[in-house]
Amino acid sequence: MPVGPEAQRWRTFSGERTLVVAARTMTSLVRVLDVVPEVVHDDPRVTVVFAYDPSSAFNDGVLDRLRALGCRTLPWSQLPDITPDLMISASENIDVPPGDYPVLILPHGVGFQKFVPDSAGTGTRLSGLVPDSLLATKRAWLAVSHPEQEKQLAAAHPGTVGRTVQVGDPCYDRLRASIRWRERYRAALDVLPGQRLILVSSTWGAESLIGSRPGLPTELLSQLPVDEFRVALVLHPNVWAGHGAWQVRVMQQAALEAGLIGISPTDGWQQAVIASDLVVGDHGSVTLYGAAMERPVLLGAFGSEAVPGTAGYALQSAADRLVAGAPLRGQLDAAMAGHRPDRYTDVAARAFADPGTALPRLRSLVYDLLSLARPEETGRHPGRGARAFALPVPQTVRPQSLLVRTTAERTSGAGVCVEVSRFPAGTTVAGEEGTRSFWHLACDADEPDTRLTESAAVVLCGSTVYSGESAIARMAQLLTDHPGARLAALAGEGGCLVGLRDGRVLEARGTAGPGSCPDPGSAAAAVYTCLRLGMSLDETALTLKYGQLRYDLLLRPVRTSPHRPQPGDQRTRRARTSSARGLPPSS
Repeated sequence: MPVGPEAQRWRTFSGERTLVVAARTMTSLVRVLDVVPEVVHDDPRVTVVFAYDPSSAFNDGVLDRLRALGCRTLPWSQLPDITPDLMISASENIDVPPGDYPVLILPHGVGFQKFVPDSAGTGTRLSGLVPDSLLATKRAWLAVSHPEQEKQLAAAHPGTVGRTVQVGDPCYDRLRASIRWRERYRAALDVLPGQRLILVSSTWGAESLIGSRPGLPTELLSQLPVDEFRVALVLHPNVWAGHGAWQVRVMQQAALEAGLIGISPTDGWQQAVIASDLVVGDHGSVTLYGAAMERPVLLGAFGSEAVPGTAGYALQSAADRLVAGAPLRGQLDAAMAGHRPDRYTDVAARAFADPGTALPRLRSLVYDLLSLARPEETGRHPGRGARAFALPVPQTVRPQSLLVRTTAERTSGAGVCVEVSRFPAGTTVAGEEGTRSFWHLACDADEPDTRLTESAAVVLCGSTVYSGESAIARMAQLLTDHPGARLAALAGEGGCLVGLRDGRVLEARGTAGPGSCPDPGSAAAAVYTCLRLGMSLDETALTLKYGQLRYDLLLRPVRTSPHRPQPGDQRTRRARTSSARGLPPSS
């Protein structure tokens, strides 16, 4: 440890100042980790040491994170044994040992907009306000992002007068700097062209969005077609720390299996905000950041713990509500279609003053408190501006079983347009059918849930491209392994192949050239719809429509050798018991 009485014996770098970073909760640790490296980078004069305070109910994961990053960490109990020159914390609720060094408190969200339980008693306190004992020592400095926050703190506690410093919001500045990487973030989150990303954001506590509506991610996934939408979930780190990552994943297991993009509590929410097309949130800071980034916002909850008079509280009247019990798709479409980029300009202006200046101001403040000249003043380096956030590493899988609704319409040219809507089978119930509207279940061969595979009308193998005899053999094997299925589909060279139980094989090719054919499930949906309509499958042209995306396809029969194994050669009679699929008898 490069601090303490004998530190000089073990040091390589002869630091002139010691900066202690308090690590108490994951929320506060993540915030200081975003800021401190940008302030003291490339300066050997400053030795940074982390002090772990285990007193919080939300300390889970803090020590693991520090170890994973290679941070030299000392127990809080040993803090009195060293003589820091400055302490920085984004947790105000710390018991600072006696001393004469200053303590800089950074906000761990947007300002002071929430009442939280007071760990020292049974009541509540204003989040971000330091204890009386620390204010009385005149050692604390509170960084704020707006002059209104100085007035708010002065009204809440006279001891804060003269102890606040307006530095701005470094996170907000980095979000603004990251806008140019929006498409890169969307690609990293596996959001495809034509898809819209719905970001569900929740603070912690019983009145939060996830606390009051824990099933909302699953509801969204069950009502939004997978080809048109992705859904991501950002939970406050206190949710993860308070209940444990295992519990959170189990509570959202159906949604995760249905394709929910899980955002890590330590990194990624900022990129998800920039990448999103709409934020469904509550009174938490991420929702306010989303509004400030000009995203459409729907409030799924808004707790009474929000502080009146703050920018966060103002969002309650500025944003529309997500109505519980009403269909979700229409509400989302209306919010996006009717959104004006300047809708939340006034709200953002009450939260963030002088955007773009936070990092230089914070750097000046830190070096002033350390009694050191800033590196740019000494010619060491010119300093850095706000940097875009790194590409995220999402936690997501694609659903392996889909409930598919197809609706066929005749076009003006006597062709057929099939509107396809696919939903995760694990979260969705099939609706009513009509004369030209049908439902079927399509499962990937890797689907582990036998309840689904035994009920599937279509079985898919989309992970490998097959050709020639291997393709025919693979489809035959798929139909043998899934005796209830009527169709098997896989990717072939230049298109997709669909095998029927009666032995016929069809090729689906996009008319726009190589790569214009969608996935095997789409090809199977086209064949399935043609069969339900009683259409001929000889050189059939049709259009598949997924929201705004359109694919023109040509279906044509594939000649197969009589010596090859044919799809449906085995167990055909057994498979025809699946009349519930609604297919006409094979000819």
